[in-house]
Amino acid sequence: MKRILSSVMSKETGIMVIIGICLLVLFIGILKQRADLVLNFVVRMAAGAVAIVFCNQLLSKNGIDVMVGLNPWSLTTVGLLGAGGFTLLYGIMAYRLM
Repeated sequence: MKRILSSVMSKETGIMVIIGICLLVLFIGILKQRADLVLNFVVRMAAGAVAIVFCNQLLSKNGIDVMVGLNPWSLTTVGLLGAGGFTLLYGIMAYRLM
């Protein structure tokens, strides 16, 4: 009985592994076709992170208490929206001071 159950579990595991590999291959194919979009997102995210750190330091030196944190949500916002996302984040933080 144990042998039958273990073979069923290994079949289920094998099916899950095959599905996972198929999804990985599809994802890699999509990335090859859309590599420019992924690269653009990563570059905007990195530039946005540098801009947020620079702007936080600049505002802090001038005594303005508007600071945007570096977290996955803010980086995703800047990566997706670019300069508009950067402005949006600081606009929200400035609005909170009012």
